[in-house]
Amino acid sequence: MAVLHALAEVALAKATVYDPTGLTTARIAVIALLVGIAALWSALDAWLRRAGAGRTWLIASLVAGPVSGVLYVIGRAVFVDRTGADELWPAVTGGAAFTALLILVPAGLGLFAGGRVKRPATDEDGPGEERPAPRPRPRPAAED
Repeated sequence: MAVLHALAEVALAKATVYDPTGLTTARIAVIALLVGIAALWSALDAWLRRAGAGRTWLIASLVAGPVSGVLYVIGRAVFVDRTGADELWPAVTGGAAFTALLILVPAGLGLFAGGRVKRPATDEDGPGEERPAPRPRPRPAAED
């Protein structure tokens, strides 16, 4: 997620060079895409009943924030306008908090929604058949 957020921000920064005032729609579309990816991915994790998915997404959002900030400054320095190290602190603090929220909030909603969706029957069960209850094992005979 950190790489996706950093790539999106660098692409928007590069586009701003060519059209400084006309990127409102593009910025909204990119944010909506990133939110959708986080929500869909977390919903899939919940649907697959991954153990510890909530904790995983919390840690992922907290790590992705600062990492995407660092990657954004590096990408902007290389591809856009040779940004210096003075941009690193704002990207790692304010930008990281915004990125963490852009991951955490939709992931929470995705985990909630994905956990409510029923999984289809597996191929082993057959169409519309329920799996029979396991038979109890017979007890060994008592010796006299």
